[in-house]
Amino acid sequence: MSRERVNRICATFPGAEVSDPWGGGHDAWKVGGKMFACVGAIQTGVSVKTDSIEAAEMLIAAGIGIRAPYFHRSWIYLPETIPDEELRHRLAQSYRIVRAGLARKVQAVLAPFD
Repeated sequence: MSRERVNRICATFPGAEVSDPWGGGHDAWKVGGKMFACVGAIQTGVSVKTDSIEAAEMLIAAGIGIRAPYFHRSWIYLPETIPDEELRHRLAQSYRIVRAGLARKVQAVLAPFD
């Protein structure tokens, strides 16, 4: 998966911003200062948040992804071979989960996301 592929999708989400918080070439996508996706400096996939450890385990068992290294167990790592439609869906789900956890005041200034 190219970094550009992930960045192109994430850039369309309202209020999404990219940074490199640890240096070394990471792309950490955040909304309201909270990360929802991360492309590492070396690996070619992307790590995304799920709504629970159980959801992450189910996706891992289904072969969608693997446990995301260095992240909480509710995160999964999606390999570069993931189809475009599944990638977009997983990135959007992660964005929605993180966005829903933001303070109402922060959510109120974000454009709607369907």
